[in-house]
This record gives sequence, C-alpha cells and structure tokens, in this order.
Amino acid sequence: MPVTEPQVIDALRPVQDPELHRSIVDLDMVGGVDINGANVAVNVTLTVAGCPLRAELTDRVTAAVQALDGVDHVDVSFGVMTDEQRAALRDRLQASGGQGQGHAHAGHAPGHGQAEAPNIPFAEAGARTRVLGISSGKGGVGKSSVTVNTAIALARLGHEVGILDADVYGFSVPRMLGINQQPVVIDQMIVPPVAYDVKCISMGFFAGEDQPVIWRGPMLHKALEQFLTDVYWGEPDFLLVDMPPGTGDVALSVAQFMPRSEVFVVTTPQPAAQRVAQRSALMARKVHLGVAGVIENMSWFTGDDGKRYEIFGRGGGQQLADQLEVPLVGQIPLVTELREGGDEGRPIVATEPDSEAAQAFTAVAQRIATELAPKKIYRRELTIR
Repeated sequence: MPVTEPQVIDALRPVQDPELHRSIVDLDMVGGVDINGANVAVNVTLTVAGCPLRAELTDRVTAAVQALDGVDHVDVSFGVMTDEQRAALRDRLQASGGQGQGHAHAGHAPGHGQAEAPNIPFAEAGARTRVLGISSGKGGVGKSSVTVNTAIALARLGHEVGILDADVYGFSVPRMLGINQQPVVIDQMIVPPVAYDVKCISMGFFAGEDQPVIWRGPMLHKALEQFLTDVYWGEPDFLLVDMPPGTGDVALSVAQFMPRSEVFVVTTPQPAAQRVAQRSALMARKVHLGVAGVIENMSWFTGDDGKRYEIFGRGGGQQLADQLEVPLVGQIPLVTELREGGDEGRPIVATEPDSEAAQAFTAVAQRIATELAPKKIYRRELTIR
C-alpha cells in the first residue's frame, strides 16, 4: 500500500529546522508533499534563500520520510517564504516563546535604532528566566570561559540556556562556542545561533574579530537593548550575561534593563585580583543588583604527580565571598585543555565532561540551579496589575 500524505506529515513532525530548533511542520515550513508510488517529493519553504544549513535539513527530511514503509526514494526541494509568511512565522515564534514584539532594527549592527521604550521580557514580573550576570573586576581572569562552560553545564542538566555576550569591546563567546554561522533574520527578528544546546548573541556577529568597537555609553546602551528586544530568546530557564570587566556603562544598562539579575563575580586566588573584583561586586550592589556568589578560577594546577600546585596563591575567592557575605560557589582548576577548548571552540564541559575542570563547572551549575535559586517565586498568575 502506497504511503499517504498524512503519514509523510507525521513523519516530518520530529524534524527540526537546524537554525530555529522547532518542528518544520509546526512552523508551516512544509510547502507541499507529492507522492508517486514509492517516490515522495517534499518541498520545504525556507525563511531565506541562502540558508547555509539546507544540506543538513535535506538529510533530516530524507531520513524521516525514507523510514516509512513503502518509500524507496525521497526528493527534497526548497522554496522561500513570502514576506507575509515570514511575518506569520515571527509571530508564531514570539507567541510560543512568551516574548513580545521587539524593535524593527534587526539584521543591522545594534546601536543605531530609534528611541523607543524597550519591551524586555526578562524584566517582567512574571518572567521565569533567571538572568545571571557573570562579572569581574578586570580582564584576564577567565570570565568568558566560566560563562560558556557554566552555560553548557546548565544545559547538560536539562535546562534551556542562552548567553548574551555583553562584553562589547572584548567579545569572545562565539569563538569559544565554535559558532561560525550568522544569526538568522526573520522579518526584523534575530534568531540566535545555537551551539551545545546554548543560544548565543554577541557583537562578534556584527563586527569582525579585527574590527574595534569604538562606541560611547549611549551606543552601548542601545546595543544591549537590541540584544534583549530584537532577539528571539524564547523563554529560557537561564540567560547568562557575559559582562565586560570593570564598572562601566554596560553594567549600568544591565541594572536598568534587568533589575532582577543575579551577579556572580569571577576572581582568581591572588589578593590583588580579589581586591579588584570586590569593586565590581560593590558596584553591582550600588545599582541594586543582587550579588549571588563568587566563582574562583585558576585555583590550582594538578601536576602529573597528582599534586595540586597553587600557582596564583590561595584564598582570594573565599576572602572575597566572606567580605561580600555570599557563598563561594566553586573553584575551577587551571588546565591546559580548558584554555585550548576556548581557543578552538570545544568547551571542556562538552568535550571532556569527566575531566576535573568539567566536573567543577558542573558542580557550579548544580549549586546555581538548586541551592542558590531565588527564594521568591515569580508567577504570572500572581502578578498584580
């Protein structure tokens, strides 16, 4: 008995668009099905003509339909959505993700939008996303490595996670995640790339690695606003914000846009780094952001003899945590593989999950997700209007 069109559609339901990470059936991307005996032709309607992952989508559709009894050959062709179809897709994504309409500037380098009141879903009283600001007093302490590996560890624990690379001058998260493709733009909405089950948006997608970002405070403020409003985040459990070092404009903007953010301060063991990191924490409190904990990076190096060598001294993280009266969330060892993984886009939590460093990041993620979860519960049905 020949296969039927409803059977083909059902077989395609598990097939996800590799960029949108949603079923192509649910997104109305199946443009048509033509059955001629044991031969099945499927037309897929793409958001843009130059989709870089169409080969992967072809493989997914072919495998799903080929698995049906009575199918010998699958032919996959592609069309392109009309403006009306893209607008409908955008609305469908935003409605399903609990995210409101953003500005109409997507697809351009942030910082040049019109002055409008931002609609930031993470700031709403009923938002379930925990915003984690990963901060440091100075550069060079491994803040971005901590952000990336903690995010992946949270994702491996079953959470939906995003990273906002707010380090506008020193963006490095896309490289650390090994992301090469650009964000997808659907009717003025930016869909962030995904790597290791973590969504990411960064200035690195809008400026070349060798291109300096020479912006004043208002432009930085606008860039962060657009990252929060024009990007389709859905409704992740965690949004990690990789903040620039120090106490400048971006930290002020984070406090304004997302006043319920939890700040985790990254430091290294030596007292000099601890004193500088303290300024970052005190600045966060000054703008009414809660400091939730301290993460000590480069805590020790384990030699081939199995002995721990405290190359950068000891106690700085615990001392800072005691001064701030917050927990020391974890200590991350200094390992070559952690640095190499960041350079090559192979984060150690994903590539070597049983390693000493990966287990330390997993322990940090577990504490953040459970022990350090806010006591106050935000629920939409309890919001007073």
